[in-house]
Amino acid sequence: MNYLDELNEPQREAVLNTEGPTMIIAGAGSGKTRVLTYRIAHLIKAQGVDPFSILALTFTNKAATEMRERIEAVIGAEARNIWMGTFHSVFARILRAEAGVLGYPNNFTIYDTDDSKSLIRAIVREMNLDDKLYKANIVFNRISGAKNRLISWQEYNSNAVYKADDEAALRPQIGAIYKAYVNRCFKAGAMDFDDLLFNTNVLFRDHLAILNKYQHRFHHVLVDEFQDTNVSQYLITKRLSAVNQNICVVGDDAQSIYAFRGADIQNILNFEKDYPDLRVIKLEQNYRSTQTIVEAANAVISNNRAQLTKQVWTQNQEGEKIELIKCASDHEEGKLVASSIFEEKMQGHLRNSDFAVLYRTNSQSRAIEEALRRINLKYKIVGGLSFYQRKEIKDMLAYMRFTLNHDDEASLKRIINLPKRGIGDTTVNKLIVHANETNRSIWDVLQEAPALVGGRAVNAIADFVNMIKRFKIEVAGKDAFESASEIAKGSGLMRELYNDKTVEGINRYENLQELLNAIKEFVESDEARLSGADEQDKSLGAFLQEVTLLTGVDGDDDGDNDKITLMTIHMAKGLEFKNVYIVGLEEDLFPSQMMLSSRADLEEERRLFYVAITRAKQKLFLTYALSRYRFGRTKSCEPSRFLEEIDPRFIKESSKHGGGRPAARPGVEKPSYYAKNLVSSARKSAGTAKQAPVHKVSAGFAPSDTSSLAAGMKVEHPKFGYGKVLAIESNGANRKAKVLFDNFGEKTLLLSFAKLKIHS
Repeated sequence: MNYLDELNEPQREAVLNTEGPTMIIAGAGSGKTRVLTYRIAHLIKAQGVDPFSILALTFTNKAATEMRERIEAVIGAEARNIWMGTFHSVFARILRAEAGVLGYPNNFTIYDTDDSKSLIRAIVREMNLDDKLYKANIVFNRISGAKNRLISWQEYNSNAVYKADDEAALRPQIGAIYKAYVNRCFKAGAMDFDDLLFNTNVLFRDHLAILNKYQHRFHHVLVDEFQDTNVSQYLITKRLSAVNQNICVVGDDAQSIYAFRGADIQNILNFEKDYPDLRVIKLEQNYRSTQTIVEAANAVISNNRAQLTKQVWTQNQEGEKIELIKCASDHEEGKLVASSIFEEKMQGHLRNSDFAVLYRTNSQSRAIEEALRRINLKYKIVGGLSFYQRKEIKDMLAYMRFTLNHDDEASLKRIINLPKRGIGDTTVNKLIVHANETNRSIWDVLQEAPALVGGRAVNAIADFVNMIKRFKIEVAGKDAFESASEIAKGSGLMRELYNDKTVEGINRYENLQELLNAIKEFVESDEARLSGADEQDKSLGAFLQEVTLLTGVDGDDDGDNDKITLMTIHMAKGLEFKNVYIVGLEEDLFPSQMMLSSRADLEEERRLFYVAITRAKQKLFLTYALSRYRFGRTKSCEPSRFLEEIDPRFIKESSKHGGGRPAARPGVEKPSYYAKNLVSSARKSAGTAKQAPVHKVSAGFAPSDTSSLAAGMKVEHPKFGYGKVLAIESNGANRKAKVLFDNFGEKTLLLSFAKLKIHS
């Protein structure tokens, strides 16, 4: 069958029109992946384009693998020659080839988030800063945000706005930490995830001959999930496609939900401004969900102002109404969701894997998990601790990384006394300080250790250095599995865990064996690597790069796929399930309290709800609780404003009840209750339960100038009353205050809008 025969008219247009800039606006469930893969297949099969000249960028390895397999089904093994993979994996490959001009070794280490935060913690300690104020997570996010906006440490430290923001947040040394962090990474021959994009931009900006080489190599550039790109990613793709102008972006502005990671929805909203001759193709037919689900999703997203116009529709059956479940508490919510899943599974003869429970925050999973365990329903949490994040795995990977890159300080600190060999933290820190003071690599200093340290550590360090040198010689010219096996045996880690006969020790030993199995599979695989390498690279360095660049949804499984999926909505993007439960639909939870200070934030929350709704294929369940245990106390709740945005004709009230056991399936739907009635009555009952007094503003109330507002000050709000400022969060003009109000709890307010009177 001809692959073009499988396409509807807009899909066919998107596949056939391959010249010039193109934007494909793909509504939820509209066959986006099919169109993108067939477009690439058509370029190669029908138009004779060399697959080596096609660059296809995705956001997950899973998406890249699926696309490559689909293309190979149409054109055969030539699909393996396409440059296809995640932004990070493809640009890591380019940087490997060109790193020398930036002063990095070609075998540079890639730091994951844990490595980066560990280094930041070390820098904070060395600078004698308060680690409670300069928390690694806060500092890392600040640095990451700057890099995603292509702001170097030099620009950061010379910018008065950033300096003022940091001083307002009581963290004036962020710029100094940023500088130290970049210099330490450079000296260690390491790049973090953000550097892979930042340094690619630097490479193309400062080395025009290299940019020209790749511009002429890639005749066609295609970007999946374009609405999720940040400034850095867009600038790279724009530069690469500047010569041939054959750039094709595919995405849906209604599913842009990653602003907190730096994604900029303006990239897709303003794409036409950069390409006036742009061809825009809209894929609006939904093949995934019932009419009820599609129309409910349309009703919700129509409330957003910032969007590209489209009208998603479907020819699927009307389907059942959306079930709205009111719960007395989060504990009852867990019981009712578990009960409903059990009931639906039995009545519909469904599998566990047909169900997903989606929530706004990870902490909401606890009550759901407990209820599922109570009635023995198997589940998995997506986004939990990955196999490659387990301690014993990271320990072994650190040995491998340091063998290849002797300047990798983070890996050295992890392994130098593992297994214990008598080299304490004091000795290690002394060596690191000396390396920093003399501006030399830690490896050079290690080889001079006898002159710097005394006692038993001298011989232990010498043995360690000789072991690493031996590893370096042994892995030369060997594949990843042979190299890893030598290191695993020679390091003593395998032996130590083998001798530990506790349950934990046995599990850790088995995990290391599984790591070696994974490396063996990597070496024996016939498939090209996700980075689209011209030749298959089976080296240890290639394996380490692939592992480091694994994304959250590319996680691990224990082989049992028949489990209910629990995950945050952010993790659910791109997935679909027969039955979906969206839990915790309450004000200040969904939409999040942190996303109510501006229209842009609220519209992102609405897009998140839209994404959640459109994961469902057949049945959708929405739940909310009238009280929820949060931050150590029970809080009264009111239903989310998003529930009011769904037309009542798509909603039915659930007659399920609590009790901890599966409820009987209702035979008749209650006819006289619709969403707005339910929400209204629930708000009344929630308001009654809350019983917060109405604030009477003080005489002569007038908002104060909040430019000097600081933590600890007492304020008055016309609605929330009196409170105390807990913290000031500053990001340019968007200064926010976190205030604990006497009767309304903690609120985050955008100071440019909030009317606050400062009381002495």
